[in-house]
Amino acid sequence: MSSLPEFAFATTADEVATALAAEIKGKNVLITGTSIGGIGFETARVLAKYASLVIITGHNAERLKLSEEAIKKETPTANIRTLLLDLSSLESIRTAAAELNDLEALHVLIHNAAAPIGPFKLTKDNLESQSATDHIGPFLLTRLLSPKLLSSSSASNKPRVVWVSSSAHASVPAFDVNQVVGVGKDAVTEGTYEPMKVYSNVKAANVLMAVEVSRRSGGRVNGYSLCPGMVYTNMHQKEESLATLQTLGILGADGKPSTEKFDFWKTIPQGAATTVVAAFDPRLNDQPGAYLSNAAIANDSRAAHSADAANAERLWTQTEEILGEKFAF
Repeated sequence: MSSLPEFAFATTADEVATALAAEIKGKNVLITGTSIGGIGFETARVLAKYASLVIITGHNAERLKLSEEAIKKETPTANIRTLLLDLSSLESIRTAAAELNDLEALHVLIHNAAAPIGPFKLTKDNLESQSATDHIGPFLLTRLLSPKLLSSSSASNKPRVVWVSSSAHASVPAFDVNQVVGVGKDAVTEGTYEPMKVYSNVKAANVLMAVEVSRRSGGRVNGYSLCPGMVYTNMHQKEESLATLQTLGILGADGKPSTEKFDFWKTIPQGAATTVVAAFDPRLNDQPGAYLSNAAIANDSRAAHSADAANAERLWTQTEEILGEKFAF
């Protein structure tokens, strides 16, 4: 462990995977949101060089096939399995999880997919889109796959669940659970919807879930959350996100990354590095629930509200209520 290099801002996912190859070998990994041009694809691409199995997911079969072909072109020996999965649909999540019944064990589950930060939109389950895709869907997927995760547990392996969050989780002064899983009069509606307010609270929920999964599993599963940094990906290119991101000064008038407010943009390989660290770095074994940034532990950058046990408890319970089912390890 002591011989591993220190990772930093400019470290790439390839560099991390190469250094952690011994940890990745023999592992089965599932990554959500793996379209070409995104952090999830880059994560899958580098892990496929060493992992026993990489399950890539997406809600578009054509794009999913393109991702598979691109990975196999670079690494012909890669064992890639595609899984159609729409995290905004509870039915799709249940169907996808059932299709993995033949999977003996899952060592790492990476929640990378996210909904566009755009206008108010309800899913077919009548849930706000960002909350459904970024929190409620991943919560259900984790619950359904928890037996597979626990099956991978051994003296030499503790399964991990990783949430790709954002430093934006700390941009709100307090965590507002109703922005994520509010119901009835407390639910976010079209009239009360503020895209970045929901986004920040959803990303705070990701950080809380990493802490709470670690606690509720009794140490049998380690959860981690992370900020990949400012990375220009396929998500920024979606038309529904453009106006919001331009208003925030993240993108310029030309739709490209703006350096007026943000001069610390990373490449996609640099952004994906922190995901690989969270998924496999053995130095995290005794740091369950840790928050990472720049490919290293950054708990000092984690907002206090996103490490608060009461917030985690409330979020977990209200998510169970929305789904109408309990989640216990």
